[in-house]
Amino acid sequence: MKNLIYIMAVCFLVYNCKSSHSTKTTHEDVVQNQVDNDTVRIANDDVAYEIIIIEPGFNTWLQSVAKPEGFYSKAFLESRNIQYVTAWNNRVMQPSRYNPNLYEMQINYNQNIDYGYEVNYKLYNYFIYFQLTYKQQLTGFVPRI
Repeated sequence: MKNLIYIMAVCFLVYNCKSSHSTKTTHEDVVQNQVDNDTVRIANDDVAYEIIIIEPGFNTWLQSVAKPEGFYSKAFLESRNIQYVTAWNNRVMQPSRYNPNLYEMQINYNQNIDYGYEVNYKLYNYFIYFQLTYKQQLTGFVPRI
């Protein structure tokens, strides 16, 4: 009887270990899932440009916290984006003064190109998200929602 209990216990442990092994996710799977969920692609085929934002939490923040599309005028968004891009690019050019891990790449934003509402909306909201998340202030405007 004792042997039967031991055999059943061993079989139970082997079965449980095997079932948990088959559903185990790797670190790469988790990272890829986070990248997929936190990637925002902004593109306009007419102008031939693309912005890809890979920022943990931005997509969720954009959908749940940011003001809805249509809240701001296109002119407002373009005006603020010009100022934010200028400040951002200045910080990229000064890696000894500003954290180069935060300001890695310059943003090519030409105020003479009509990027459309969606691009300006997402870019503006990324700047707001960035400033709130990393406690930065790019311009004289206090970032708020």
